[in-house]
Amino acid sequence: MKKVFSLLLSLTMVMALLAGCGGDTTTDTADDSTTDTADTTETTELSGTVNTNGSTSMEDVMGTLIEAFKEVQPGVTVNYTGSGSGAGITGAQEGTCDIGLASRDLKEDETGVSQITVAKDGIAIIVNPENPVSDLSIEQIAALATGATANWSEVGGNDAEVVFMGREAGSGTRDGFESITGTEDTCVYTQELTSTGAVIEAVKSNPSAIGYASLSAVEGQEGIKAITVGGVACTEENVQNGSYEIQRPFVMVTNSATELSEPAQAFMDFATSSDADDLIREAGAVPVAE
Repeated sequence: MKKVFSLLLSLTMVMALLAGCGGDTTTDTADDSTTDTADTTETTELSGTVNTNGSTSMEDVMGTLIEAFKEVQPGVTVNYTGSGSGAGITGAQEGTCDIGLASRDLKEDETGVSQITVAKDGIAIIVNPENPVSDLSIEQIAALATGATANWSEVGGNDAEVVFMGREAGSGTRDGFESITGTEDTCVYTQELTSTGAVIEAVKSNPSAIGYASLSAVEGQEGIKAITVGGVACTEENVQNGSYEIQRPFVMVTNSATELSEPAQAFMDFATSSDADDLIREAGAVPVAE
């Protein structure tokens, strides 16, 4: 009888041990399942090409954003073509580019597209360093641009004819300058140039020249002088707080009837996220206020 009791006791202990092992196996399976689920939540790598086209003033901003996005999505190639804001908007309307770029807001007659602001940009008023004028009001700038003031001596400068340099028709910088100063269709241009860089070079080479250029293109440039407007300098802080009057938006334009491809949407999301703020500053533009 004692032998039978001992045998039953031994069997009971073995079954208890087996049950304990079974519990461990269940725990391990759950751990493996949790690990597998976590692995599937990683960012999906994309591939493809995104074509952007438009504002030449956005060249530095786009270059910086594209370079940084390449590190996030190395399989996506983002191309940038600087052909002017008007061409960028048309490209978005006609579907010849994924994202159009404009350094101004859309006009009422530019239909079939929508915009999102990526950054802000001050339009600096630049003169040659030999020009003693260092500050002008909006009204004085408008008079110089339209020829109402034809000689620099009338605004405290040298006795010299005003040479007004600007951008070609369709330029976002030109549109921004003229709309803010109230000089649409009345400016008298000595030269109408096809890029911001060309305006800067033209002012560098002529002591009597005045022109306008994007803040992002002017910062760090030698051979030109950015004057204050109404006593306010064209700086990031003053553009952000609105005290500098001559400013405009940098916008991305998309076709309202066509959904962006996955790579294009990923780039758009990246460019408009808070992660891009420092990149925009690095490029000389101003992040959109939160």
